[in-house]
Amino acid sequence: MTLKHSPIGRPYKQRLYLQGLGLRKLHQTVQRPKTPQVLGLIRKVKHLVEVNEQ
Repeated sequence: MTLKHSPIGRPYKQRLYLQGLGLRKLHQTVQRPKTPQVLGLIRKVKHLVEVNEQ
């Protein structure tokens, strides 16, 4: 998944969700396992990230 939109001006919890996913910088890409916990975090910030399935 890739961080596509800045978390500036977003609620504090959304910033924490991005940190939990390991996304800190704009256009940073990380790979995470497809677990219920990760999918829940993605759902909370789906408007900020782009998910690519591989």
